[in-house]
Amino acid sequence: MSSSSFGRRLVACLLNVSEAHRKDLVETVARAALYDKDGVRREGTAVLNIFNDQDYNRSVITIVASVDSIREAVLSACEKACVLIDMGAHKGVHPCMGAVDLIPIYPLGEEVGVEDCAKEARAVAQGLTERVQGSSAFLFGWADAPLQRGLAQRRKEMGWFKKTPDLQAIRPDVGPQPRKPFGLTGVGASPYVMNCNVTIDTRDLALGRGIASALRESSPGGLPGVQVLALPHEGAVEIACNVESVKGSPTSHASAGEPWPCFSIAGQPYCHVPASLIAARVAELAGRAGVGVKGTALVGFTPRECRGLAEIALSQRVAEFWKERGGIRM
Repeated sequence: MSSSSFGRRLVACLLNVSEAHRKDLVETVARAALYDKDGVRREGTAVLNIFNDQDYNRSVITIVASVDSIREAVLSACEKACVLIDMGAHKGVHPCMGAVDLIPIYPLGEEVGVEDCAKEARAVAQGLTERVQGSSAFLFGWADAPLQRGLAQRRKEMGWFKKTPDLQAIRPDVGPQPRKPFGLTGVGASPYVMNCNVTIDTRDLALGRGIASALRESSPGGLPGVQVLALPHEGAVEIACNVESVKGSPTSHASAGEPWPCFSIAGQPYCHVPASLIAARVAELAGRAGVGVKGTALVGFTPRECRGLAEIALSQRVAEFWKERGGIRM
């Protein structure tokens, strides 16, 4: 990532909310991050992208700001989402537990440290449960001190992957026992996580799950930092990947072919698997079963793209940047 003086304190929040059918509602949530209750714009804050998935009934709102400003922007968006979204009425094929399902905070600048992001994440979790009475949260990543358990582990512990999670069995880290309409929200901080989805031309979910298992970091020969679900999507199967940035540089074996994108956080090197490698691996695995690939899509941006667009949006004072860049991502 660049080291311009403008953006060294930048962070991003990829806010996941459990609504996609009502795009106007999702945009209302996004604008709540940008403007206060009197309609006055919050300086130094922008929404780069809004991704809606109809089958998943899930949207991802990319909010960028300085680490000193991100808390109020995110909390205001969360307050609005909790007013407008009722988990008791939610239907979608993607696992979820909360009206605001996920609040990850990622550093985009060299001068933003691990503890900076962890502190803000913990403050967001506490602020959410104070502002929205009845809401609750669990912590992950750097915010989950001292264990720093990853998102996949924490989701498993909370029952997030179950078709019908038992809210009464959950013990949140912040707030009361989870209940509808708010459910449970994951709040944390980590190196940037990219989302890469590859659609294979079949309805065979078992095949998709086999491919997902082979890609998963925890499997022999899996890809570092990659967490995967196989989900029915638009009459096919989508291999939905969370691509976590991993500390250090890729090994020469792993980096064969296209170079892995690299960046630094507080002087420490990080890298992530390129989307092209994920797409190629899915195509190879699906091809063995005689199945083709329909397409590959990034949800939002790579870390480098996010940093660059954040600097453009903030330097040009374009708050609703997703409208200016409507065609950059789905």
